[in-house]
Amino acid sequence: MAPREKNRELREALEPIAELGGVPSASGGPSHLAALSKTIMTPFGGSRSDSTRILKDLAPVIMTPRMIKGVATASSSSGPKPLAPRAADFAALGRAPMRITLHPRRITSTDMQILEATPELLHAEVPEPQGIAHDVSLIRGFKATIPSAERGKARRRKVRMSEGRAGLLRHGIGERGLLTETSIEEPGKSPRKGKGRAQRRQEREQGHVLGREELARQVGEIRMDKENLHVRKTLVNSEIDEITQKIKALDAIRDQLHQDLLKLQEEELELDDELDGVQEQLAEREAAKPEVPSPAARRKKGPAFLPSEHDDLPPGVAFMTLSHSSPITALDFTEPYGTLVSADREGGVRVWDLLEGEEVGRLRGHKGAVKAIQVEGDVCITGGEDGAVRVWDLRRVEEGEPTEEGVVVNGDVEHQEGEGELPQGPLLHVLEGHSKAVTALCFEDTSLVTGASDKTLRQWDLNTGQCILTMDILWAISHPPISTPITPSLEGLSPSGLLAAASGSFSWPIPSTGEMWTDYVGGVQAWGYALVSGSGDGGVRLWDMRTGQPHRTLLGHTAPVTCVQFDELNILSGSLDKTVRIWDLRMGRTADLITYDGPVTSLQFDSRKVVTCASENGVKIWNRTSRQLSTLSINGHTQPATKLRYIDRYMVSGGADGVVKTWAL
Repeated sequence: MAPREKNRELREALEPIAELGGVPSASGGPSHLAALSKTIMTPFGGSRSDSTRILKDLAPVIMTPRMIKGVATASSSSGPKPLAPRAADFAALGRAPMRITLHPRRITSTDMQILEATPELLHAEVPEPQGIAHDVSLIRGFKATIPSAERGKARRRKVRMSEGRAGLLRHGIGERGLLTETSIEEPGKSPRKGKGRAQRRQEREQGHVLGREELARQVGEIRMDKENLHVRKTLVNSEIDEITQKIKALDAIRDQLHQDLLKLQEEELELDDELDGVQEQLAEREAAKPEVPSPAARRKKGPAFLPSEHDDLPPGVAFMTLSHSSPITALDFTEPYGTLVSADREGGVRVWDLLEGEEVGRLRGHKGAVKAIQVEGDVCITGGEDGAVRVWDLRRVEEGEPTEEGVVVNGDVEHQEGEGELPQGPLLHVLEGHSKAVTALCFEDTSLVTGASDKTLRQWDLNTGQCILTMDILWAISHPPISTPITPSLEGLSPSGLLAAASGSFSWPIPSTGEMWTDYVGGVQAWGYALVSGSGDGGVRLWDMRTGQPHRTLLGHTAPVTCVQFDELNILSGSLDKTVRIWDLRMGRTADLITYDGPVTSLQFDSRKVVTCASENGVKIWNRTSRQLSTLSINGHTQPATKLRYIDRYMVSGGADGVVKTWAL
């Protein structure tokens, strides 16, 4: 087809469009392109809204060839038909994503919101920069970091350099044997010919003279370099501060993680204790032993059956108070919310129901104060200042007052003739043998060990009521074991202190109270054939009850030992020297030392904590994992706490204020 025929067909196709727009034909009027443009822009003729005007201006850009072809096809149909409202209303296109440029990204409603909020953002106040940005602008900091100072310094050195000094370089090169321009000159020709020494000196001095403008310029450059150095120093200090803050933040995170790790370790130890206790109970069930647990297991570990309400109690707060008429000297209880037996200095021994918080009855019979108590199930054993050890049945406390008649004394029954039945009372046995006050005791199953101020330890058979073994502490002091150092003055009490401790009447001043400590045997604990005692000479002794001989003495305390406890690995001893020593049984020496502000009078420990009474109103708890010391004092004692016992998360403490407090741990 010839080019003329193609042009003719195009003109015939555009002729209807030109007639629709009301313009002359291509033969006698404007061009067909003008007619096409007018046809395309017809829908935008009215100014309906601002968005319509904007789209009207953008129509030539957003109209694609397909849209133009569609408009041309609609215009060439029979009769002028208006476009559909939804097809012709380009203002509605702004509500949907559309493409207004050749970029593939489409405009969304979020972009339109940003566009509408632009005027408010432009009129908003710019916040003041903080830190280094407040002192140094971005451009100023950038200029300070570029190496312009070195170039200025090099330029100033070059300007100050004299022409006459250039000969120094030639002399230096010549001395090193290098070839220079002067070395290839003729021998008779000198580079300084025609110039005298004075003239050369004058030229060198003139080289040092700089103009006013150059000096002013150098002053400005030096000041600018100083400012740049100040800015760079500020930037470096800012980075150092930022790194310091990051280090602090990381240290805080590390400390928090360390605390979390310690909590996990404590939970693991708690689970270990619970597992050991359950396994011991299972072994007892399988061996068909009595249901009374061993003192070692009960004192150290094992889960306790606590009521669900106990978890609602705030930890570290005393929630019950039981009152005596004088300072508490000894106490012990069977189980949490079970039966408590407590004694005071006036000789009163009271039995309490911890669940109801009421007094059940009293144990009368000792002449003087009771200084040692242990309760196992329904059996209670007490040791008093009268040197007697009494065995009680707590089930009979409510039946009536005890009497000496019909009581078994060292295996012999004493009762009046003519009486057929023994009187019913809580007192079962009276064990006599010590000549002075019984200050410590420990029993397991049918074996009982007592310690007294007569400086002896005795082992009793509860079935027969007879003393089967006597261990003399004075003999142990005079015949120390081979493994014990002969010179105790190196560690522990001095020789004068040993003589005073071994004298007939023992007493030791208690720091901070002014009272005298007269209990020579501060504590005993037995486990199988092993026995540990702490005495007034400051020694902690390990005895073999099969032979009655001490096989090791641990020296370190500088005052009488007031309490002891041990497990498979460690022995813990508290003393009037304000310390608790943790001894390693394998090494036979101090593994750790805990220092307090007052004398230690009572302690108990497990794998996670050490709980002590240290002549303060609050009860001290030493966390063995985190090595932190805390104090229980909320709603606590008003005078120093002296005695304590705890099982699992339930604790009972007695103080010099004459009250017994129960705590939730």
